[in-house]
Amino acid sequence: MIDLRSDTVTRPTQAMREAMASAEVGDDVYGEDPTVNRLEKEAAAVLKREAAIFVPTGTMGNQIAIRLHTEHGQEVICEARSHVLDWEMATMASFSGCQPRTVEGDRGVLTWPKIRRAIGPKIYYRQPTGLICIENTHNMAGGTVTSLEVLEEIWSGARQAGLPLHLDGARIFNAATALGVDVAALTAGFDTVMFCLSKGLGAPVGSMLVGSAKAIERARIFRKALGGGMRQAGVLAAAGLIALQEMSKRLADDHANARLLAEAVANEASAEIDLQDVQTNIVIFSLRGEGDAVAFCAGLKQRGVLASAIGPHSVRFVTHYDVSRERCEEASAIVREQLKAL
Repeated sequence: MIDLRSDTVTRPTQAMREAMASAEVGDDVYGEDPTVNRLEKEAAAVLKREAAIFVPTGTMGNQIAIRLHTEHGQEVICEARSHVLDWEMATMASFSGCQPRTVEGDRGVLTWPKIRRAIGPKIYYRQPTGLICIENTHNMAGGTVTSLEVLEEIWSGARQAGLPLHLDGARIFNAATALGVDVAALTAGFDTVMFCLSKGLGAPVGSMLVGSAKAIERARIFRKALGGGMRQAGVLAAAGLIALQEMSKRLADDHANARLLAEAVANEASAEIDLQDVQTNIVIFSLRGEGDAVAFCAGLKQRGVLASAIGPHSVRFVTHYDVSRERCEEASAIVREQLKAL
Protein backbone atom coordinates (compact mmCIF):
# COMPACT_ATOMS: atom_id res chain seq x y z
CA MET A 1 0.00 0.00 0.00
CA ILE A 2 1.02 3.60 -0.65
CA ASP A 3 0.06 5.14 2.69
CA LEU A 4 -0.66 8.86 2.42
CA ARG A 5 -3.04 9.10 5.37
CA SER A 6 -0.56 10.87 7.65
CA ASP A 7 3.12 11.35 8.37
CA THR A 8 2.46 9.55 11.65
CA VAL A 9 2.49 6.19 9.85
CA THR A 10 6.24 6.20 9.23
CA ARG A 11 8.20 3.20 10.43
CA PRO A 12 11.52 3.59 12.26
CA THR A 13 14.62 3.67 10.07
CA GLN A 14 17.18 0.93 10.43
CA ALA A 15 19.43 3.35 12.31
CA MET A 16 16.58 4.10 14.72
CA ARG A 17 15.93 0.39 15.31
CA GLU A 18 19.58 -0.24 16.07
CA ALA A 19 19.77 2.74 18.42
CA MET A 20 16.61 1.60 20.22
CA ALA A 21 18.00 -1.91 20.66
CA SER A 22 21.22 -0.67 22.23
CA ALA A 23 19.85 2.33 24.17
CA GLU A 24 21.14 2.98 27.67
CA VAL A 25 18.12 3.32 29.95
CA GLY A 26 17.07 4.17 33.47
CA ASP A 27 13.90 5.30 35.24
CA ASP A 28 12.89 8.62 33.67
CA VAL A 29 10.36 9.44 36.40
CA TYR A 30 13.38 9.61 38.70
CA GLY A 31 15.26 11.58 36.04
CA GLU A 32 17.72 8.70 35.63
CA ASP A 33 17.31 7.71 31.99
CA PRO A 34 20.52 8.95 30.29
CA THR A 35 19.12 8.70 26.76
CA VAL A 36 16.01 10.69 27.62
CA ASN A 37 18.17 13.25 29.40
CA ARG A 38 20.36 13.58 26.32
CA LEU A 39 17.35 14.00 24.03
CA GLU A 40 15.91 16.69 26.27
CA LYS A 41 19.24 18.52 26.38
CA GLU A 42 19.65 18.39 22.60
CA ALA A 43 16.05 19.48 21.91
CA ALA A 44 16.52 22.49 24.18
CA ALA A 45 19.80 23.34 22.40
CA VAL A 46 18.28 23.11 18.92
CA LEU A 47 15.61 25.64 19.87
CA LYS A 48 18.04 27.63 22.05
CA ARG A 49 16.01 27.15 25.22
CA GLU A 50 16.91 26.38 28.81
CA ALA A 51 15.14 23.04 29.08
CA ALA A 52 12.90 20.47 27.43
CA ILE A 53 10.73 17.52 28.42
CA PHE A 54 10.00 14.33 26.46
CA VAL A 55 6.30 13.47 26.27
CA PRO A 56 4.46 10.58 24.59
CA THR A 57 2.32 12.73 22.29
CA GLY A 58 1.95 16.19 20.85
CA THR A 59 -1.47 16.47 22.44
CA MET A 60 0.05 15.92 25.87
CA GLY A 61 2.73 18.52 25.18
CA ASN A 62 0.15 21.10 24.13
CA GLN A 63 -2.10 20.42 27.09
CA ILE A 64 0.77 20.62 29.57
CA ALA A 65 1.65 24.00 28.09
CA ILE A 66 -1.92 25.27 28.36
CA ARG A 67 -1.99 24.22 32.02
CA LEU A 68 1.36 25.94 32.64
CA HIS A 69 0.21 29.29 31.32
CA THR A 70 -3.41 29.55 32.44
CA GLU A 71 -5.77 29.49 35.40
CA HIS A 72 -9.22 27.95 35.58
CA GLY A 73 -11.87 30.22 34.11
CA GLN A 74 -9.66 31.77 31.43
CA GLU A 75 -9.77 31.69 27.63
CA VAL A 76 -7.21 30.39 25.16
CA ILE A 77 -7.12 32.21 21.83
CA CYS A 78 -6.60 29.75 18.97
CA GLU A 79 -7.34 29.42 15.28
CA ALA A 80 -10.81 28.15 14.34
CA ARG A 81 -9.55 24.85 12.90
CA SER A 82 -6.63 24.35 15.24
CA HIS A 83 -5.49 21.03 16.63
CA VAL A 84 -5.86 22.13 20.27
CA LEU A 85 -9.52 22.89 19.50
CA ASP A 86 -10.66 20.01 17.31
CA TRP A 87 -8.35 17.07 17.97
CA GLU A 88 -7.39 17.12 21.65
CA MET A 89 -10.60 15.87 23.22
CA ALA A 90 -11.60 19.16 24.92
CA THR A 91 -8.71 18.65 27.34
CA MET A 92 -8.13 22.38 27.78
CA ALA A 93 -11.54 22.38 29.47
CA SER A 94 -11.25 19.17 31.49
CA PHE A 95 -7.61 19.56 32.56
CA SER A 96 -7.01 23.32 32.63
CA GLY A 97 -10.54 24.63 33.12
CA CYS A 98 -10.25 26.92 30.10
CA GLN A 99 -12.42 27.55 27.10
CA PRO A 100 -11.21 28.34 23.58
CA ARG A 101 -11.78 31.71 21.95
CA THR A 102 -11.53 30.92 18.25
CA VAL A 103 -10.34 33.25 15.51
CA GLU A 104 -10.53 32.40 11.82
CA GLY A 105 -7.19 32.83 10.10
CA ASP A 106 -6.41 33.39 6.44
CA ARG A 107 -5.40 29.91 5.24
CA GLY A 108 -5.11 29.04 8.94
CA VAL A 109 -2.67 31.89 9.60
CA LEU A 110 -3.47 34.20 12.51
CA THR A 111 -2.25 37.81 12.50
CA TRP A 112 -1.86 40.17 15.42
CA PRO A 113 -4.77 42.47 14.42
CA LYS A 114 -7.14 39.48 14.45
CA ILE A 115 -5.76 38.19 17.74
CA ARG A 116 -5.91 41.61 19.38
CA ARG A 117 -9.64 41.91 18.68
CA ALA A 118 -10.24 38.57 20.44
CA ILE A 119 -8.47 39.47 23.68
CA GLY A 120 -10.95 39.69 26.54
CA PRO A 121 -11.40 43.02 28.33
CA LYS A 122 -9.93 43.26 31.79
CA ILE A 123 -13.20 43.52 33.70
CA TYR A 124 -14.17 41.34 36.63
CA TYR A 125 -17.42 40.00 35.15
CA ARG A 126 -15.94 38.57 31.95
CA GLN A 127 -13.53 35.64 31.60
CA PRO A 128 -10.01 36.92 30.83
CA THR A 129 -7.63 35.77 28.12
CA GLY A 130 -4.93 33.54 29.58
CA LEU A 131 -2.97 32.33 26.56
CA ILE A 132 -2.49 32.71 22.81
CA CYS A 133 -1.81 29.47 20.91
CA ILE A 134 -0.42 29.43 17.36
CA GLU A 135 -0.20 26.35 15.10
CA ASN A 136 2.66 26.28 12.56
CA THR A 137 2.34 24.53 10.16
CA HIS A 138 -1.46 24.41 10.24
CA ASN A 139 -2.71 20.88 9.71
CA MET A 140 -6.34 21.40 8.70
CA ALA A 141 -5.51 24.41 6.54
CA GLY A 142 -3.34 22.10 4.45
CA GLY A 143 0.07 22.49 6.04
CA THR A 144 0.20 26.26 5.56
CA VAL A 145 3.05 28.23 7.07
CA THR A 146 3.08 31.34 9.26
CA SER A 147 5.99 33.55 8.26
CA LEU A 148 8.61 34.97 10.60
CA GLU A 149 7.41 38.50 9.84
CA VAL A 150 3.85 37.68 10.94
CA LEU A 151 5.12 35.87 14.02
CA GLU A 152 7.34 38.80 15.05
CA GLU A 153 4.31 41.09 15.07
CA ILE A 154 2.41 38.55 17.22
CA TRP A 155 5.33 38.23 19.63
CA SER A 156 5.57 42.01 20.03
CA GLY A 157 1.82 42.46 20.48
CA ALA A 158 1.54 39.66 23.02
CA ARG A 159 4.40 41.10 25.07
CA GLN A 160 2.71 44.50 25.15
CA ALA A 161 -0.57 42.86 26.15
CA GLY A 162 1.15 40.85 28.88
CA LEU A 163 -0.03 37.51 27.46
CA PRO A 164 1.99 34.27 27.14
CA LEU A 165 2.36 32.49 23.81
CA HIS A 166 2.48 28.76 23.09
CA LEU A 167 3.39 27.23 19.74
CA ASP A 168 1.80 24.00 18.60
CA GLY A 169 4.77 23.26 16.38
CA ALA A 170 3.95 19.64 15.62
CA ARG A 171 5.43 20.24 12.15
CA ILE A 172 7.58 23.30 12.89
CA PHE A 173 10.57 21.74 11.11
CA ASN A 174 8.43 21.60 7.97
CA ALA A 175 7.69 25.30 8.38
CA ALA A 176 11.36 26.11 8.90
CA THR A 177 12.27 24.11 5.79
CA ALA A 178 9.63 25.82 3.65
CA LEU A 179 10.72 29.30 4.80
CA GLY A 180 14.44 28.60 4.80
CA VAL A 181 14.61 29.92 8.37
CA ASP A 182 16.41 28.39 11.34
CA VAL A 183 13.92 26.68 13.64
CA ALA A 184 15.26 28.52 16.70
CA ALA A 185 14.66 31.88 15.03
CA LEU A 186 11.19 30.82 13.91
CA THR A 187 10.20 29.94 17.50
CA ALA A 188 12.16 32.54 19.47
CA GLY A 189 9.24 34.63 20.70
CA PHE A 190 7.13 31.83 22.17
CA ASP A 191 7.14 31.06 25.87
CA THR A 192 6.78 27.34 25.16
CA VAL A 193 7.06 25.25 22.00
CA MET A 194 5.84 21.72 21.35
CA PHE A 195 7.16 19.79 18.37
CA CYS A 196 6.61 16.20 17.28
CA LEU A 197 9.34 13.68 16.67
CA SER A 198 6.83 11.18 15.31
CA LYS A 199 5.53 13.05 12.24
CA GLY A 200 7.84 14.21 9.47
CA LEU A 201 10.90 13.49 11.60
CA GLY A 202 9.93 9.82 11.56
CA ALA A 203 10.39 8.62 15.15
CA PRO A 204 7.94 5.91 16.25
CA VAL A 205 6.75 7.77 19.38
CA GLY A 206 7.17 11.08 21.11
CA SER A 207 7.13 14.85 21.18
CA MET A 208 9.11 17.55 22.95
CA LEU A 209 8.00 20.55 24.98
CA VAL A 210 10.65 23.26 25.38
CA GLY A 211 10.77 26.44 27.44
CA SER A 212 12.40 27.98 30.47
CA ALA A 213 13.91 25.78 33.18
CA LYS A 214 11.18 26.90 35.58
CA ALA A 215 8.38 26.09 33.13
CA ILE A 216 9.76 22.63 32.32
CA GLU A 217 10.22 21.84 36.02
CA ARG A 218 6.48 22.47 36.49
CA ALA A 219 5.72 20.61 33.28
CA ARG A 220 6.99 17.41 34.89
CA ILE A 221 4.18 17.67 37.45
CA PHE A 222 1.54 17.96 34.74
CA ARG A 223 3.10 15.22 32.60
CA LYS A 224 2.76 12.87 35.58
CA ALA A 225 -0.83 14.02 36.16
CA LEU A 226 -1.67 13.08 32.57
CA GLY A 227 -0.05 9.66 32.88
CA GLY A 228 3.07 10.56 30.94
CA GLY A 229 5.71 9.11 33.25
CA MET A 230 7.29 6.52 30.96
CA ARG A 231 10.06 4.91 33.08
CA GLN A 232 12.69 3.27 30.78
CA ALA A 233 11.80 5.61 27.92
CA GLY A 234 15.34 5.74 26.57
CA VAL A 235 14.35 3.02 24.11
CA LEU A 236 12.04 5.60 22.51
CA ALA A 237 14.31 8.59 23.07
CA ALA A 238 17.09 6.86 21.12
CA ALA A 239 14.96 7.00 17.98
CA GLY A 240 14.01 10.57 18.85
CA LEU A 241 17.66 11.61 18.85
CA ILE A 242 18.13 10.37 15.30
CA ALA A 243 14.90 12.06 14.26
CA LEU A 244 16.08 15.34 15.74
CA GLN A 245 19.63 15.16 14.38
CA GLU A 246 19.04 13.76 10.90
CA MET A 247 15.49 13.69 9.60
CA SER A 248 14.78 17.41 9.18
CA LYS A 249 17.43 17.48 6.44
CA ARG A 250 15.17 15.60 4.02
CA LEU A 251 11.81 17.35 4.58
CA ALA A 252 12.10 19.30 1.32
CA ASP A 253 11.65 15.97 -0.50
CA ASP A 254 8.27 15.50 1.19
CA HIS A 255 7.25 19.02 0.19
CA ALA A 256 8.16 18.36 -3.44
CA ASN A 257 6.19 15.12 -3.41
CA ALA A 258 3.16 16.90 -1.99
CA ARG A 259 3.37 19.42 -4.83
CA LEU A 260 3.46 16.55 -7.32
CA LEU A 261 0.26 15.09 -5.88
CA ALA A 262 -1.43 18.50 -5.66
CA GLU A 263 -0.71 19.30 -9.30
CA ALA A 264 -2.14 15.95 -10.36
CA VAL A 265 -5.35 16.76 -8.48
CA ALA A 266 -5.48 20.30 -9.89
CA ASN A 267 -5.56 18.94 -13.44
CA GLU A 268 -8.85 17.12 -12.88
CA ALA A 269 -12.21 18.89 -13.23
CA SER A 270 -13.87 16.76 -10.55
CA ALA A 271 -11.61 18.16 -7.81
CA GLU A 272 -11.11 21.61 -6.35
CA ILE A 273 -7.77 22.64 -4.86
CA ASP A 274 -5.92 25.90 -4.27
CA LEU A 275 -2.27 25.25 -5.02
CA GLN A 276 -1.29 28.27 -2.93
CA ASP A 277 -2.34 26.25 0.11
CA VAL A 278 0.15 23.47 -0.67
CA GLN A 279 3.22 24.83 1.08
CA THR A 280 4.66 21.82 2.90
CA ASN A 281 3.80 18.09 3.03
CA ILE A 282 -0.02 18.20 3.24
CA VAL A 283 -2.50 18.23 0.35
CA ILE A 284 -6.19 18.90 0.99
CA PHE A 285 -8.78 19.07 -1.78
CA SER A 286 -12.54 18.92 -2.23
CA LEU A 287 -14.63 16.80 -4.57
CA ARG A 288 -16.91 18.92 -6.74
CA GLY A 289 -20.64 18.27 -6.83
CA GLU A 290 -20.60 17.19 -3.19
CA GLY A 291 -18.64 14.08 -4.05
CA ASP A 292 -18.41 11.41 -1.36
CA ALA A 293 -14.93 11.62 0.20
CA VAL A 294 -15.31 8.36 2.13
CA ALA A 295 -16.28 6.48 -1.01
CA PHE A 296 -13.46 8.12 -2.97
CA CYS A 297 -10.90 7.02 -0.37
CA ALA A 298 -12.38 3.52 -0.37
CA GLY A 299 -11.87 3.39 -4.13
CA LEU A 300 -8.28 4.51 -3.76
CA LYS A 301 -7.69 1.83 -1.15
CA GLN A 302 -8.87 -0.86 -3.54
CA ARG A 303 -6.17 0.34 -5.92
CA GLY A 304 -3.42 0.44 -3.31
CA VAL A 305 -3.47 4.06 -2.07
CA LEU A 306 -4.48 5.05 1.45
CA ALA A 307 -5.85 8.57 2.01
CA SER A 308 -7.96 10.31 4.65
CA ALA A 309 -11.49 11.66 4.30
CA ILE A 310 -11.41 14.72 6.56
CA GLY A 311 -14.93 15.87 5.80
CA PRO A 312 -17.95 14.78 3.75
CA HIS A 313 -16.34 16.06 0.54
CA SER A 314 -12.70 16.67 1.53
CA VAL A 315 -9.65 14.43 1.14
CA ARG A 316 -6.17 14.73 2.63
CA PHE A 317 -2.81 13.34 1.54
CA VAL A 318 0.32 13.66 3.69
CA THR A 319 3.76 12.86 2.30
CA HIS A 320 6.60 11.39 4.36
CA TYR A 321 9.86 9.47 4.07
CA ASP A 322 8.17 6.06 3.84
CA VAL A 323 6.72 7.03 0.43
CA SER A 324 9.37 7.65 -2.24
CA ARG A 325 9.15 9.96 -5.25
CA GLU A 326 8.47 6.96 -7.47
CA ARG A 327 5.63 5.78 -5.24
CA CYS A 328 4.16 9.29 -5.18
CA GLU A 329 4.24 9.33 -8.98
CA GLU A 330 2.42 6.00 -8.97
CA ALA A 331 -0.14 7.37 -6.49
CA SER A 332 -0.64 10.50 -8.60
CA ALA A 333 -1.58 8.41 -11.63
CA ILE A 334 -4.05 6.37 -9.59
CA VAL A 335 -5.59 9.50 -8.06
CA ARG A 336 -6.06 11.10 -11.48
CA GLU A 337 -7.75 7.96 -12.82
CA GLN A 338 -10.03 7.83 -9.79
CA LEU A 339 -10.95 11.51 -10.22
CA LYS A 340 -11.68 11.02 -13.92
CA ALA A 341 -14.14 8.27 -12.99
CA LEU A 342 -16.26 10.61 -10.83
